[in-house]
Amino acid sequence: MLELEFTTIDTWDESLWARMERIYREAFPTGAKTKAILRSMLDRGIGYLHIGVHQGEVVTMAVSGLGGKRAERILIIDYLAVEQKLRGSGIGTWMLKQLQTWAIREHGINGMIIEAESGTTEAHLERIQFWQRNGFVLTSYVHQYSMVPEPYQAMMLPLGRSKHVPDDGKALFRYINAFHRVAYRKS
Repeated sequence: MLELEFTTIDTWDESLWARMERIYREAFPTGAKTKAILRSMLDRGIGYLHIGVHQGEVVTMAVSGLGGKRAERILIIDYLAVEQKLRGSGIGTWMLKQLQTWAIREHGINGMIIEAESGTTEAHLERIQFWQRNGFVLTSYVHQYSMVPEPYQAMMLPLGRSKHVPDDGKALFRYINAFHRVAYRKS
């Protein structure tokens, strides 16, 4: 695997965004948060941008936020992408490990949550399998947003003392929806 450097920012940096935007747009061509919303998330202290750099080039990126009170703090991975030509090389797994280490050290998280498209296409199944290979547990609850056509399922990676994930995707979506409400709120 490539030698990578991990960086997290909590203050908007236009030059860094310019270096990572291509990967973001490539991975999420439709329906992703706009640059203005992402910037607002950082400006309001509710989001983080993360990158993995190889020889000066951004090859992976993520957007995250925190959910829950201090005792039940979790990291919500809003977006995670690897440059298309490098997918399958272990960089996504590397990025998840970096996010986990950073979030435990900086925020004392007890778990990580993502929402995965709940579909049956090969692409949907490959995404879910990626998360499962990395320890995430798929919950059975299927969530339907009113603003987007595709349904989603929550996945969680438990950390800390308990490695048990109750099959309560509805409860996990409370964290995700609370994060989205704040992210999309007008300043």
